[in-house]
Amino acid sequence: MGNPDLAAAQKAEAFVVFDRVQKSYDGETLVVKDLNLSLPKGEFLTMLGPSGSGKTTCLMMLAGFETATHGEILLDGRPINNIPPHKRGIGMVFQNYALFPHMTVAENLSFPLEVRGLGRAAREEKITRALDMVKMGAFANRRPAQLSGGQQQRIALARALVFQPELVLMDEPLGALDKQLREHMQFEITRLAHDLGITTVYVTHDQTEALTMSDRVAVFNDGVIQQLAPPAELYEKPQNSFVAQFIGENNTLEGVVAEMGDGTCVVRLDDGGLIDAVPVNVTRVGERTRVSIRPERVEMNAARLQPGAHTLKAVVREFIYMGDIFRTRLSVAGNDEFIIKTRNAPDALRLEPGAEIDIGWLPQDCRALDA
Repeated sequence: MGNPDLAAAQKAEAFVVFDRVQKSYDGETLVVKDLNLSLPKGEFLTMLGPSGSGKTTCLMMLAGFETATHGEILLDGRPINNIPPHKRGIGMVFQNYALFPHMTVAENLSFPLEVRGLGRAAREEKITRALDMVKMGAFANRRPAQLSGGQQQRIALARALVFQPELVLMDEPLGALDKQLREHMQFEITRLAHDLGITTVYVTHDQTEALTMSDRVAVFNDGVIQQLAPPAELYEKPQNSFVAQFIGENNTLEGVVAEMGDGTCVVRLDDGGLIDAVPVNVTRVGERTRVSIRPERVEMNAARLQPGAHTLKAVVREFIYMGDIFRTRLSVAGNDEFIIKTRNAPDALRLEPGAEIDIGWLPQDCRALDA
C-alpha cells in the first residue's frame, strides 16, 4: 500500500491534488474512479488515454467546468470544488482555439486581463510580452480569420499565458495541426512551460506527443490511472498489458508461468517453447501471462546476439522499407504480427517473405504481464 506518511508529505507539498475524486454523470456509472493524483509546482503532466478513459473529465473538473461527484480537488493547498472557473486563475488552451472572431488578436489577449481589472498600460505590456513569447508580435491587429491554424493556436496559447497563471490546462491543443507543425508546437509549448515554470496539465490520446513533451505521464483507461511515470519508464517498464500495448509498438507472446525465481520467471509459450522473463504482474506457477517485448529490442542478425540471449524460430511475412528503419513482420510462436524494427544501415538484413530465421533478445527486455 506504500508509505502513508510519505503520501501525506507529497500531498502537502503538491501544487495540484486530486483526493479520492470520482465523477458520475448518471449517478450509477463512474467515469472517473477514486482518483488520487498529486503534481508538484512546475511539472508538465500529460493525461493520456483512449476516448472515454476519463482524462478529459479530470481536466474539466480541475478547470471548474465539471463538478466532482465525490472527493476533493486542491490547488496550492486550498479546496477549489466550489470555486467557479473564472476565479481559479487557470489558463486554458483548447483544440478549437476558442478565440473571439470579432476581436483582434490584441483584443483577444486583453479580455482575460480586463476581467481581472488591469489598467490599460499594464494590459498592453502583458499583451506585448505574451505575443513575443509565441513569436506573434507582428499580428496584434489581425483577426482570427486572417490567421492560419498554427498561428491561431499560438494566439490561444498566448491568451492562456497573458495573465501569468501558475497553472495551464491544455485539452488536445494540437489535434487540428499537420504533423510538421504539430511537432514544432510540441517543442515550443514544452520550452515555454519550463522557461516560465508553469505547472501544466496536458490531455492527449497521442502517445508520441505524451512521451516527447512530459515530465510524467498518467495513462488512463476505464476511469483509472493504469500507470503514472516518466516517459522512459512508461515505455521501458510498462506495469500491465494495457500500458504495454497503448504506449508505442509492442510484441506479445501468450503462455503460462512454468517456474518462478528471484526476479525472473520461465514462461512456457503456447507453442511449447520456453523463455525467461521479468515477472511484472505474475506471482505463481500455472498462471496465464502475456509476455511483452519491444520491436527494437529484438535482434534478427545472429552475429549480433549477445551472450544469454533467447532465440526462437521465425518466418518472415512482410519486409517494409520506411526510410530510416526497416519494419519486418514475422510469425513467431503462434503470433503472425510479431514486429522487428531495424536501423537502415549498410549491413542491415533485407529479408524476403517466406525466409526462415532465428531471432533473439535478452531476458531483461522481456516482461511477463497480465494475460
